[in-house]
Amino acid sequence: MNRSILKLAIPNIVSNITIPLIGLVDLALMGHLGSEVYIGAIALGGVIFNFIYWGFSFLRMSTSGFTAQAFGEGNKTESITILVRALLVSLLISLLILILQVPIAWASFKVIGGSAEVETLANEYFRIRIWAAPAALSLFVFSGWFLGMQNARYPMIIAIAVNVSNILFSMFFVFILNMKSEGVALGTVISQYIGLLIALVLFSIKYKNLLFMISRKGILDFKILVEFLRVNSDIFIRTFCIIAVFTFFTSKSASINNTVLAVNSLLIQLLLFFSFFIDGFAFAGEALVGKYVGARDISKLKKVVKLLFYWGAGLAVVFTIIYLPGVNLILKLLTSQHEVIESAQPFLIWVILVPVASFGSFIWDGIYIGATASKAMRNTLLGATFLVFVPTYYFLNPIFDNHALWMGMVLFMFSRGVIQTFLYRKAILSQF
Repeated sequence: MNRSILKLAIPNIVSNITIPLIGLVDLALMGHLGSEVYIGAIALGGVIFNFIYWGFSFLRMSTSGFTAQAFGEGNKTESITILVRALLVSLLISLLILILQVPIAWASFKVIGGSAEVETLANEYFRIRIWAAPAALSLFVFSGWFLGMQNARYPMIIAIAVNVSNILFSMFFVFILNMKSEGVALGTVISQYIGLLIALVLFSIKYKNLLFMISRKGILDFKILVEFLRVNSDIFIRTFCIIAVFTFFTSKSASINNTVLAVNSLLIQLLLFFSFFIDGFAFAGEALVGKYVGARDISKLKKVVKLLFYWGAGLAVVFTIIYLPGVNLILKLLTSQHEVIESAQPFLIWVILVPVASFGSFIWDGIYIGATASKAMRNTLLGATFLVFVPTYYFLNPIFDNHALWMGMVLFMFSRGVIQTFLYRKAILSQF
């Protein structure tokens, strides 16, 4: 069982680690153009697409859970039907995004703001990169489907190919063709379609025989469609809560002062860095839990849940041991501004607590996604957001200021794990 977990977790960790490279390289390219407005344009445009793609990440999650269950049942017809159904939904959403791109851009820039020069460049970036939407959302589906089929290697190959091609094309457009932010956007678009092409090729190599099993009736089955949309809507609400908390965290950081904003922006990277590793085991949970739910094998389900928590707890301890003496060294690698490093000192304890406080929420998310227990996930996030995070911040803020923000964030992550632990028997085990 441990071998099965690692076989799925390690490729996903590799995939996750490659993700930040795109943003870092894009910012580095813009940082050598002689004006900060290019960096601002990429940052502004990137925020918009983070909202769009993070919001629609339910396509990957629900596809992973449903596919893993069909795999566990040995139902090949349903497995391929899930892929086609999810791709059709992703293309429909992409079409709506492209049709509504003008009002989306207008509303986004109204909310986020920025100088006139930065907004103009960011708008050019947006107008080009938006055409990657069909490929990006389709890749969510393919990644989730491959994982549900117990294949973590293909998503890793796709992620590496997308990120490497993005870097190469962006460098070509900026340094060779002397393009600016529009070159970075174009590099992203091309790399996304390269990734989609690779996904199609990989699918045809291993799974093309499933195409003959596609059920048109199954794709349009009203009952199954309603369930598919219900799970997706629950996961969307769950994801929206996470976006809201992190956006609130950044907004309130900025309202304190620029130094606190810089401190919190750097420290939150340590939470995100931990998430790249722990999510590898969460993704393994999606695939294995879904398989055992589909196979109706409760003994293996319980065993994999227990082992996932062993791995998660072990990883949390390792990161705590690293962060405890090394957090200042990490800060010095991220910034050379002594004022920011000095101002961060009172808040380092929260970062050190993050791995132990949050690992349960990540592991449970993978387990619940695999079991498609989306209603419990949705309710957990609503509770953690509005009954834990928001009250903690507003009750403590008048006295503790930025500490209130961090306590709210740590309790938000911790409470998610606690709530899902209590809901486990009713939400998942009761299915058997």
